[in-house]
Amino acid sequence: MAHGSRYKVAFKRRREGKTNYGARLKLISLDQYRLVVRTSSQHTLVQIIKVAPEGDHTLVAAHSQEIKGLGWLGSGKNTSAAYLTGYLCGKKALKEGIDEAVLDLGLKTSLNGSKIYAALKGAVDAGMNIPHNESILPPEERIRGEHVAAYAQSLEKEEMEKRFSQYLKKGLAPEELPDHFESIKQKIEAEVKL
Repeated sequence: MAHGSRYKVAFKRRREGKTNYGARLKLISLDQYRLVVRTSSQHTLVQIIKVAPEGDHTLVAAHSQEIKGLGWLGSGKNTSAAYLTGYLCGKKALKEGIDEAVLDLGLKTSLNGSKIYAALKGAVDAGMNIPHNESILPPEERIRGEHVAAYAQSLEKEEMEKRFSQYLKKGLAPEELPDHFESIKQKIEAEVKL
């Protein structure tokens, strides 16, 4: 006769909401580099990781703070910043000789057009080969920030200054976001040469 509870305690990282072990086992069995995209309330982090018996090794990483160092005046948490961070990571990976990877979402829910897929598009546009479906990627206008520029133009001057105070404080008019995006993308291209 069995004694005690039949309840089995989950692994610590699963209880903490950090690891989905089923998805991780599938990714590990592929034996490929992983493009890991993590977003927080203020930043985006994109890494290329290789699994090893002693633990994961981060080979290449890019953080949204790095694009701010290149002159990015926009937010570090928007779709444009996620794309540029993915683009920077992709360029760094190609420089290191890594040209293929699989996307690792972690515990994030897959939503078409999300920041995670903007970072994926950035890495793919940089030249990496990452399997994906084109329908999940955000539209080019959204990545460039054209929707922000159009919205800012539709507002009265006082309302625009109120809603975009952080942009204006940094010296970026929201109407100029698409042009600013293109200039930072060109700087990344010039900065990370193969």
